[in-house]
Amino acid sequence: MSIKMFATSMQCEMCGAIIQGQSKTVRVEGAVLEVCARCARYGTEVPQPQKSGTRTGTPPRVSPTLPEKRKRDVFDFIEGEIVEDYGERIRKARMERGWSQKELAMQLKEKELLIKKIEKGDLIPEDDVRRKLEKALDIRLIDSPSTEESGKPGGKVVPTLGDVISLKKVRK
Repeated sequence: MSIKMFATSMQCEMCGAIIQGQSKTVRVEGAVLEVCARCARYGTEVPQPQKSGTRTGTPPRVSPTLPEKRKRDVFDFIEGEIVEDYGERIRKARMERGWSQKELAMQLKEKELLIKKIEKGDLIPEDDVRRKLEKALDIRLIDSPSTEESGKPGGKVVPTLGDVISLKKVRK
């Protein structure tokens, strides 16, 4: 009686082709993948742990090393809500000073393309760029709740417990 071993063919996790020979473990854009020799050039090779010899036929599992903290996105950098017409406000303030987009970019030590995209509304400025714009152009781009409520007379008033209860002081 003969025992037949069925070898499971592995597919490249990048191109989908069946891997001939040894697979390679590479890191591509932070993801750890088992790939073929052709696709291995698209990433950096992850060092393999020493094989103990107890497990055969299955590739060793490599746990991806994740950073301690997640990367911050643009919404983490913004302190409050940015006004909807920020691009128009920036363009108007720049035009009042008689500056071109290039001159504003030089003033802020940023790229001209960044200024163009922000003015068009294609890009929300990060917090540091927003502060530079506010300082250079003397404008506000953050719509904070305190400035919004104080600017509108006759806004909605919510009664508090102190408004409802009348306290009587007892003299002793």
